[in-house]
Amino acid sequence: MHTDENDPHGLKRRGMLFVLSSPSGAGKSTIARKLLADEPDLEMSVSATTRPMRPGEVDGRDYHFVDLEEFRRMVAEDDFLEWAHVFDNRYGTPRAPVEAMLAAGKDVLFDIDWQGAQQLFQIAGGDVVRVFIFPPSMTELRARLDRRGTDAPGVIDARMARAANEVSHWDGYDYVLVNDDVEACFRGVKTILAAERLKRSRQTGLIGFIRHLSKEGTGK
Repeated sequence: MHTDENDPHGLKRRGMLFVLSSPSGAGKSTIARKLLADEPDLEMSVSATTRPMRPGEVDGRDYHFVDLEEFRRMVAEDDFLEWAHVFDNRYGTPRAPVEAMLAAGKDVLFDIDWQGAQQLFQIAGGDVVRVFIFPPSMTELRARLDRRGTDAPGVIDARMARAANEVSHWDGYDYVLVNDDVEACFRGVKTILAAERLKRSRQTGLIGFIRHLSKEGTGK
């Protein structure tokens, strides 16, 4: 549970699992970084992966890098909230750190695909908020991947094919935004986060507060 320090009434709030999904190159990682820098009560869920570490990445910050044997052991021992097989590699969300962040009163941010979002929703239901970010067009998405200069043309072709598949699952999300302007898209995501935090269903201390108001009103 979470108590908002800015709430003079001390109402408690249940934490949420806040999911950002998009095709590779649509900008969700940039928005996630901006959101984490701007929201002290939001923590990133760091996925485990079997893919090789890329230059500049740090184990435990960008991903938990594990070998296939370790990943399979974690699956067998139910250590993941969700996991998926993507581009010959595996990605999964370790369960224990997420549960610890929620217990500490934090909301948890997930940078995962539609399969992971679906699995999280099956587990946690109303505690999951799912946001899908579209690129302005598939042509622009291809141009962004080309400008990165990190992938061979064949890899970009595979990413574009996967992007088309991911976009087809947009209707499994609670909110959708188009990232044709990163600042505007970021503001949209912040608005969603703020509104979801204020939902009545998340205000776990609301009933006690209302009872107190009622007693004050009747003088009892």
